[in-house]
Amino acid sequence: MNHVTRCSPGEIDGSYRMDFTVSEHSARHVRRILRIYLTSWGLAGLAHAAELALTELVANVVRHVPGRACSVLILCRPEGLRVEVTDADPRPPHPVRGGDALAEDGRGLLLVEAVTDRWGCHPTSTGKTVWFEYDRPAGVPRPPVGEGGPGDGTPAAAPHPDPAWTATRR
Repeated sequence: MNHVTRCSPGEIDGSYRMDFTVSEHSARHVRRILRIYLTSWGLAGLAHAAELALTELVANVVRHVPGRACSVLILCRPEGLRVEVTDADPRPPHPVRGGDALAEDGRGLLLVEAVTDRWGCHPTSTGKTVWFEYDRPAGVPRPPVGEGGPGDGTPAAAPHPDPAWTATRR
């Protein structure tokens, strides 16, 4: 169950939720799912940046979460897009600033920060949820009622995050 977003069904234009056990090759599949939903919601212009951010969050699950299990939630809301990755590791993520310029890792969250409007982390009873958001681009209308996306999934609802747990806000 997702423990971060509280929205009534009328506040969600479309959603997708799936539990995964991820591997080094999973990001390609998750990106494709995200792109399909963004296109169906008229938000294809966000696809490149959102795919990059989601790839980084999935890579963090692969690298840091024992068992590599996670849940991905994609929400199309009136104000824009929200993507959440929930896992069982309670440790909050920390962007690495400075450090070794030649290091091959440690910059993923800086990329998420650079390509999203907002991102953060919220503890759950079983781990954490890391999320990012994009504002709805000007001139992009909400999808018509009943066109929530492929499969027209049922929206998920749960408590809203405490702003004090937001890791980074731009």
